[in-house]
Amino acid sequence: MKNTPVLRAKRFGIYSCHAGDTLKVAARVMNARNISALVVVNHEGLLEGIITRTDLVRACYASDEWEYALVDEYMNHDAVTVELDAPLSAVMELLINKHIHRVVAVAPEAGGLRPVAVLSAADIVYHMAQD
Repeated sequence: MKNTPVLRAKRFGIYSCHAGDTLKVAARVMNARNISALVVVNHEGLLEGIITRTDLVRACYASDEWEYALVDEYMNHDAVTVELDAPLSAVMELLINKHIHRVVAVAPEAGGLRPVAVLSAADIVYHMAQD
């Protein structure tokens, strides 16, 4: 299981938003899709970062007018990424060593990174249960 490449381990597709979207928009998408993070992309669909439920909570705590703030103000601009041929063990290592809950699986494209999937600790546990 640890040697399974990301390409075979994850369902593809992401939920995304743009850095110029409001936090209210991001919160509504997360709530409607029952997800804990959105990949932030530019207008070409290339990775700019990630915003999580925790980022939204931090914004709400910091300001009574959080919903008007932009995703860019609270997102993590340095999303942790992994390439599609990386093994799940590399994902596990990143999750543990960086104390994070998810990584973005990417494919290099046009001088940037195209997000293809998000792998979370829940995905790893899913594969653990299958073996």
